[in-house]
Amino acid sequence: MTLLLIGLILWIGPHLFKRLAPDLRDRMGASGRGIMGATIGAGVVLMVLGYRAADGAFFWGRSPALVGINNLLMLVSVYLFAAAGMKTAVARKLRHPMLLGVLVWSVAHLLVNGDVPSFVLFGGMGLWALAQMAIINAQSAWTPPAAKPAKFEAMALAGTILVYGGIAGVHYALGYPAFG
Repeated sequence: MTLLLIGLILWIGPHLFKRLAPDLRDRMGASGRGIMGATIGAGVVLMVLGYRAADGAFFWGRSPALVGINNLLMLVSVYLFAAAGMKTAVARKLRHPMLLGVLVWSVAHLLVNGDVPSFVLFGGMGLWALAQMAIINAQSAWTPPAAKPAKFEAMALAGTILVYGGIAGVHYALGYPAFG
């Protein structure tokens, strides 16, 4: 569990640092971006390794209904990431589509993983996303992005399907069947 917690801290810390100390972060310049990127990358690696190695109390598990709901929520989550990147109509209506995608991702995973390491990882990421949204909202007003042509909607949908398939493949490779 220690690796998982360290990984979560290494992910959350730099993300919050950018919002809570923007002047200091700006003074760090390009080298600061590299340090933050490396710290976040190390956090991701430690979260994966720590999650796979962690033990904890088990409260509920997978059921066909929960797996189906999880998969639907994951499609929504991946689409929210695509919508954020492509600035689709959804991104013009929601201020934080990517952070909302993280929140949906965390809820989806908590539905099918009812153990303590999952509460730490997925619950921690969901709480981070909520905190990040609150901080951003408190710091600045929002101007929705400009409208984009319909081809961006189609590209976001196609990207969602491709990325979702890739994510499912990685889960199978790691021994976590995404559809079973």
